[in-house]
Amino acid sequence: MLHPVYTCIAIDDEVHAIEGLKRYVESVPGLDLVQTFTDPLIALRTLLVSARVDLVLLDIDMPGLNGIELSKAIRTKTDKLIFTTGHTEYGYEAFRAEADDYLLKPYSLAEFVAAINKLFPGNGARNGAERGGSFFVKSKTDQHKLIHIRFSDVVLVESKLNYVLIHTTSRNVLTYMTLREIGAILGQHPGFMQFQRSYIVAQAHIDYIDGNTIRMLNGVVITVGEYYKKAFAAFLDRHVLKTGKRN
Repeated sequence: MLHPVYTCIAIDDEVHAIEGLKRYVESVPGLDLVQTFTDPLIALRTLLVSARVDLVLLDIDMPGLNGIELSKAIRTKTDKLIFTTGHTEYGYEAFRAEADDYLLKPYSLAEFVAAINKLFPGNGARNGAERGGSFFVKSKTDQHKLIHIRFSDVVLVESKLNYVLIHTTSRNVLTYMTLREIGAILGQHPGFMQFQRSYIVAQAHIDYIDGNTIRMLNGVVITVGEYYKKAFAAFLDRHVLKTGKRN
């Protein structure tokens, strides 16, 4: 199914925040980041003479011109406006500026997706949380291509510090994301579980379980962590077929 395309602009004086927003936007089907600005004054001059956009992601605490002031000047140039800030004290000012949402840094990918879903409910930004869905991630090892992955093909996800390695039935993809971030998205899709700190596994791709050891169909073997043993026992209780006693 084709998704509508919504144009988006990000304004933040911190380069690393802009880079993070780029990664988040790339994870949302139908959201197109058309421009970014680290200087609010340049953003103001540009937006006043530019075409209207669907969404502006706007930092508040910026030198020269803060986000509250900037939002008032550009509010007619965008349909929706989300403030992204590391400060909690701007909530009332954001309300007065008619902001549509307020994301407090550091916010997760799941929180970002939830905000986009709320503003654009028809754009498919659930990242395939429905059964049979799919998503795109940028591959670190394949010239940063956007790789299409079906949820049903994910065998397990492995933490690699600031990256995760997504094991699928056909390939492994290394992408810049934490296990917590991707876990928040996988958690919306049935069949994904975490029984070890460094792995999330797909129930459909478990080969066998031997005590506290889980072997996946791709050969990866995982030992259930101490913290997860109660959840693992509950999982077995739900899924192991019970037999009656024989005489």
